[in-house]
Amino acid sequence: MEGVERPKISVYSITDLKNTTDDTLPNYLNSLQFHQSHVYTDTRLLLSFAAVAIAGATFYLDYTLGWDATKAGTFWAVIVYFLLNGALTLWIWAVEKGRVYVGELNGVELHIQSRVEKHNPMYFVSARYCTSIKATKTTTAAAAEQQQKWRTVDIQAPFSRWFDEQGHLVVQHLQQWLATEIPVVGGADPKNVIPQASGVEKVRRGDPSLLQTAFEGAETGTDTQMGGPRLREKKVVGGGGKGRAGR
Repeated sequence: MEGVERPKISVYSITDLKNTTDDTLPNYLNSLQFHQSHVYTDTRLLLSFAAVAIAGATFYLDYTLGWDATKAGTFWAVIVYFLLNGALTLWIWAVEKGRVYVGELNGVELHIQSRVEKHNPMYFVSARYCTSIKATKTTTAAAAEQQQKWRTVDIQAPFSRWFDEQGHLVVQHLQQWLATEIPVVGGADPKNVIPQASGVEKVRRGDPSLLQTAFEGAETGTDTQMGGPRLREKKVVGGGGKGRAGR
């Protein structure tokens, strides 16, 4: 909209760059008709609210009834409070592990985790995806689970690829990077795939059947220019694949 300044952030704050990028991912993937799962977020909120509720109730009872009447209950409340906070910390570090998106589209389940390193303006993404196989009359739940083939795509790029010098987020550049490097996303959004940077032939053609076959994976390297200097990226597909850095 003309006359309205786009929001910008400090390009020197890696935390702000990461948080802004993380917040943009769900909006983009949901616009592609991915059905987002909020299980991880809901669990974290449940643990947080439970701990806050116990602290608030303990304070209220102590204030209204006095210490002598509530000291026994306060003892157990403190224990439960610390247990809940411990469970919350464990959930964030051991279960979520930087997961910023969980969704599903046409039977393909997608998990995206992100991270950054100190003093390194690079955005690291690990995308895991597989085709969901439901149990049927002839397929047991255990057999269906064994048929699920998970594939992992590890990619990285500098934040300067989708942030300009003023700190404005160029959404299309981020979308193009994700669509080009993650086969499942490219299959859902072929118009944003950069053909010369993709090693997946079906993504080049925008073949929608990729959504059902993406778990077969592929190993590619990238070497692109998007309104700036040459970028160095690395992509690793699958558990034992080797990455190849672009020059």
